[in-house]
Amino acid sequence: MIHSMTAYARREVKGDWGSAVWEIRSVNQRYLETYLRMPEQFRGLEPVLRERFRKRLARGKVECNLRFEANASSNRELSINEDLAKQVIKAAQWVKETSGEGNIGPFQVLNWPGVMEAPEQDLDAINKDLLAGFEEALTDFIAARASEGENMKALIVQRLDAITVEAGKVREQMPEVMAWQRERLLSRFEEAKIELDASRVEQELILLAQKSDVAEELDRLDSHVKETQKIMKKGGACGRRLDFMMQEFNRESNTLASKSINTDITASAVELKVLIEQMREQIQNIE
Repeated sequence: MIHSMTAYARREVKGDWGSAVWEIRSVNQRYLETYLRMPEQFRGLEPVLRERFRKRLARGKVECNLRFEANASSNRELSINEDLAKQVIKAAQWVKETSGEGNIGPFQVLNWPGVMEAPEQDLDAINKDLLAGFEEALTDFIAARASEGENMKALIVQRLDAITVEAGKVREQMPEVMAWQRERLLSRFEEAKIELDASRVEQELILLAQKSDVAEELDRLDSHVKETQKIMKKGGACGRRLDFMMQEFNRESNTLASKSINTDITASAVELKVLIEQMREQIQNIE
């Protein structure tokens, strides 16, 4: 199966701890690049997330965003460590009595590390739920890439069929073109009143035929069509191979255009270039 590098997925996760939303989007990129945005308390998940992306994706610039909202109703009230607060106050009073200066306010005491105690969240349980939600989002994301990839494949197959048709048109015209060239060359010899022996005329015709013969280019186009179909049938991360095939297609179409000797073949050569460019634009987004 062929996968596109352009896709989007969103998955919401809910629990007693609150709610979270995973968003994954990607665009085309030569290699795999992952960018993660998430609250600081969940940064420990980054290595796990990157590894999961690496195992299931081959190319693309992937952005993954986590939005987290804690459940306010589940939070208990803040508590004060009274023993520690008394020690801080006693120490401050001793400093004041000893030095004869300095005051300590209630907020300074409260800000002392450990005086105010907030209930700790069970991060292990939350992480487990978040990873389960991420896996669902990643599965949706890959499904979206696959769906888009199938659409792109259909477009490419249409262009390949059109290339085969254009190559067939040129092939059908070649006998008529070669006969026309032969008559044209002989007519020019007669007009110039140049008398050549039969062997010399034959040599000239052979040279002319070699310069305008496109059978080899047409055979290669047919071969490239079959190879491209084979690559797409195999599927997987085939974007680079398909891109290479577009270079081969362009090479043959350029040669065909340079050998064009009538308007019909020129039109086919132009149409081939258009079809190849349309395929190339699609292939730029294939993984």
